[in-house]
Amino acid sequence: MPHYRFIATDAELASVLGRLIDEPRYALDTEFHRERTYWPKVALLQIAWPGELVLIDPLEVDLSPLRSLMECDSVAVLHAASQDLEVLELACGAVPRHLFDTQIAAGFLGMSTPSLSALHERELGVQLPKSNRLTDWLERPLKNAQLDYAAADVERLLEIHDRLTDQLARLGRGDWAAQECEIMRSRNRGPREPLEAWRKIKEVRHLKGDALSIARSVAAWRERRAAEIDQPVRFVMSDMAIVAVSQAAPKSIEQLAKVRGVDKGVARGSLGEKILAAVGEGAEINWRPPRPEKRREDNRDLRPAVALVAAWVNQLAHDQQLDPALLATRADVEALVRGDDDARLATGWRAQIAGEPITRLISGDAALAFENGSVVLEERSRRSVS
Repeated sequence: MPHYRFIATDAELASVLGRLIDEPRYALDTEFHRERTYWPKVALLQIAWPGELVLIDPLEVDLSPLRSLMECDSVAVLHAASQDLEVLELACGAVPRHLFDTQIAAGFLGMSTPSLSALHERELGVQLPKSNRLTDWLERPLKNAQLDYAAADVERLLEIHDRLTDQLARLGRGDWAAQECEIMRSRNRGPREPLEAWRKIKEVRHLKGDALSIARSVAAWRERRAAEIDQPVRFVMSDMAIVAVSQAAPKSIEQLAKVRGVDKGVARGSLGEKILAAVGEGAEINWRPPRPEKRREDNRDLRPAVALVAAWVNQLAHDQQLDPALLATRADVEALVRGDDDARLATGWRAQIAGEPITRLISGDAALAFENGSVVLEERSRRSVS
């Protein structure tokens, strides 16, 4: 059972930060909820460093001073950090200046997006407690079993950091992992663009003409409203209601109240007028999706080449003990084959291991062959089989 201190006052947090500033690294994790809110609500923050482990209660403590820790030169070690970074940015306005994500690092050692529990079992031979994974972290007081569960997530994360960095160094992949962690760290986590919210509604993608323009406008209104009152978008208006409103294009409260999926009380209240305003705006602007930019040699059928190259990339990832999804998606392969300037396989470590050989294949200087059940990239003989 991990030993930890529970931090529930601003003075205690200040003392912790005073000690952490000089640490070269620390392990960090968060517990949060967003099922009932638009913005993730942090419920607990766990930090461990050699000889210490603290659990910080954000319901009692102002987390804004954490910004000083985020901006110092210490390395923050997290697992699957994407959502934790969003939580930290909201809580204190900053993310760690230096990040090591153990899930990303494990991908360079052949593990496919492992869970924290799987990583503990593989690297340390220990099992993390699982019984409180889906607990309500906003409920107070927190039970001892909940606190033990939360503490275990960071208790030995620095040991895993040591093991992963040693393995990466032996394979010469430390810089690769660092590049990917920096991409994760510096990714834009700003508010979602309301005018792009319609793309997340499957049924809306099939709408045409004015109905699509109205759906885009109403979905944007819903997104802004949800952010304003901090509630999930589905609590404001269902996807089905947006589609139905877009198809019906109501012009009055009475018409809106008859639309399937729209609550009559909502329609006749103050929100009804705002929904109608969004409908009117969508109809007036008559928006249409922009046409895709023409790609060079866009008339080529790239599917056979992409399929073959993707098979080789998957084989390469297996041979090199890399997570295939980390090396390249099918979209990444297609972008490089098509010649996109921003293709991920054309830069960084991906170009080194896969992009450059694929470019030689596209230019005709290399060929793909099957050998012992595997796809092999080899020098082209330029001798015709027939």
